[in-house]
Amino acid sequence: MKVLIVEDDGAIANLIKISLAAEGYDCVCAYDGKMGADLLEKDSFDLILLDIMLPEIDGYELLEYVKPMGTPVIFLTAKGRVEDRIKGLRLGADDYIVKPFQVGELLARVEALLRRYGKAQQKLSFADVEVDLASRTAAKGGEPVELTVKEFDLLVELIQNKNVALYRERLYEKVWGGAYMGDTRTLDSHIQRLRRKLGWERYIKTVFRIGYRLEDGK
Repeated sequence: MKVLIVEDDGAIANLIKISLAAEGYDCVCAYDGKMGADLLEKDSFDLILLDIMLPEIDGYELLEYVKPMGTPVIFLTAKGRVEDRIKGLRLGADDYIVKPFQVGELLARVEALLRRYGKAQQKLSFADVEVDLASRTAAKGGEPVELTVKEFDLLVELIQNKNVALYRERLYEKVWGGAYMGDTRTLDSHIQRLRRKLGWERYIKTVFRIGYRLEDGK
């Protein structure tokens, strides 16, 4: 999923970009409305995160430009009055988030909006393995691979973050949904089984004192 972030505060824009990229989104930043409009002329996006108070062209004007494209838009703004929310939604924004916001809430709203538009990614692939998120199935070279629930979730997390070193804490919390208490045996044993079932000994690398990385060798 390709996301355009139009935000004049560089620190906020980069925080959003890093957070979304960690979840597998391809993000591009624009730091004023004109830059955002230029990027929209050159490329297509699955979602736009749009500030309102922008230099050059403000968010309201840019939203008018975006509407004919049918691209979903979430306003991210410090304008938190009820009348501002109503105006933004009536102008055509799909959602409205007031700064400061929690990154977790932003991610949840992004996922919900993309599902609503039928844009949520349903299939992943890496090397000779295909993963279908809707049916929660995996196939290697066209042949089904039997995976447990946690093995499947771990595989998805690795593929969505290929070439990124993932900390054991993050993997455990994302896949098992609980706080990481320092016991590596559960995670390590699942990684070993995943390597064996997929024949991915050369792809799933152990990163010393950090965790694991799915590496494509490019």
